[in-house]
Amino acid sequence: MGVRFLSEAQIMNKRVFIIHGWDGYPQEGWLPWLKKELEKKGFEATVPQMPDAANPRIYNWIPAIAKEVGNVDENTYFVGHSIGSQAVARFIESLPRNTKIGGAIFVGGFFKRLTGLEDDKDVQKTDRHWLTAPIDFKKVKSKIKKSIAIFSEDDPWVPLDNRDDFRDKLSSKIIIVKGYKHFSGDDGVKKLPVALDAILEISKN
Repeated sequence: MGVRFLSEAQIMNKRVFIIHGWDGYPQEGWLPWLKKELEKKGFEATVPQMPDAANPRIYNWIPAIAKEVGNVDENTYFVGHSIGSQAVARFIESLPRNTKIGGAIFVGGFFKRLTGLEDDKDVQKTDRHWLTAPIDFKKVKSKIKKSIAIFSEDDPWVPLDNRDDFRDKLSSKIIIVKGYKHFSGDDGVKKLPVALDAILEISKN
């Protein structure tokens, strides 16, 4: 997928919020790179620190995103990594009826299942918290103009069958790459051009 260049008029006032994953932080991996690249192209980009990232909870993260974002419109975009993808979807679900946002990019996201997690009570509790909480996909889909979900074939935590929910329930375009594992800083991923290209694609008028 090649980069699609936008005019200054197309980019003006477009905001992108990049939501990190479980145990993540704003300076992790490719997040600072994406923020910088988006700003170079004229977007306003923000990477907020989510509360208690080692023990992420829906009831903490969704209000934190709401406080950070404020009012949303069709010039508002999101990028979520891992649990950040779930958080983005759940935030969008919570928006008032008839609200429309520009779109969302989901990187290594999941709703179905995770694999390879530590045999630790706190880890398993977090896993269950996110995977068993109901979500109204129809509400989410109705509020997103466009979305793209990106997966890596060799992701040790997120099996590729997680793409089904994004494709079938959110009508997300699916992109599968190789060699990125879980797209995390620990995996050595410092740049993620596919995510930048995805934002440029969905934000093109």
